[in-house]
Amino acid sequence: MASWGKILLVFGLVLAGMGLLLLLFDKAGWVGRLPGDILVRRKNFTFYFPLATSVLISIVITLLFWLFRK
Repeated sequence: MASWGKILLVFGLVLAGMGLLLLLFDKAGWVGRLPGDILVRRKNFTFYFPLATSVLISIVITLLFWLFRK
């Protein structure tokens, strides 16, 4: 049962960290508006795909995992 406790604790910390990042990204106006983010607006339709933002976040997460692994 102790391993389940550790898993739930880590999951909770990750979830809290993601919430904090969302709050910080909300205040940063450039996140989601990078060159390379796709935005298509029509009369009754809006399609948004944050391609450049996704790549940037992936690179940052990869670097963090790489740093903590060593």
